[in-house]
Amino acid sequence: MALLKRLARHELPPISFTLNGTVCTGRVGDTVLTAILTQADQLRLSDFSGSPRAGFCQMGACQDCWVMTSDGERIRACSTALEPGMNLRTFAEQRS
Repeated sequence: MALLKRLARHELPPISFTLNGTVCTGRVGDTVLTAILTQADQLRLSDFSGSPRAGFCQMGACQDCWVMTSDGERIRACSTALEPGMNLRTFAEQRS
């Protein structure tokens, strides 16, 4: 179930990306975080409590929004623009 529901920007061109092996669609201008959270309900599990995390500061200062690209690069989802063809893995998916 998605954490976010898109209320605006439906008219912007779609961008295809892959999330944890599933082909998904975001929109031009989305951050990776926005695109992921319109598809999923979390990015990772807390290292301390195991509870779901979905980003915190929304400006690249905390550690809550890290995701991995298919080549193993860690990126901050809140401050990285979604690009066509991105292949992303969340840390929540890697632990399950």
